[in-house]
Amino acid sequence: QVQLVESGGGLVQPGGSLRLSCEASGVIFSNYCMGWFRQAPGAEREFVAGITWSGGGSRYGASVMGRFTISRDNAKNTVSLQMNNMKPEDTAVYYCAADSTSREQNRCVSGEHMHQWGKGTLVTVSS
Repeated sequence: QVQLVESGGGLVQPGGSLRLSCEASGVIFSNYCMGWFRQAPGAEREFVAGITWSGGGSRYGASVMGRFTISRDNAKNTVSLQMNNMKPEDTAVYYCAADSTSREQNRCVSGEHMHQWGKGTLVTVSS
């Protein structure tokens, strides 16, 4: 069972950048589709981004398209989320997630089959 630990959260001003990382342990990382989700206070959990096993394919939620970039380093068992041009509405707890069941690319990046979750890291966008 994969263990996921997020890091990199904090306070950033509107228009600023932040990079989140998630380190996985206990499994063969390259066998997992990975994703990032977020949940703002009082809101439903929202899909942010998903990435395939090798990192060759990705998908983004509409609200972050063009501003956020997901990447992975299978040699280091890490998945990252680079967040640029951040907005106050990006404030949320960000969660790393993993899926070992998907075998087809579209399903892999959809984020709909995640079954392992990290504990989250808080991101606050405020001046």
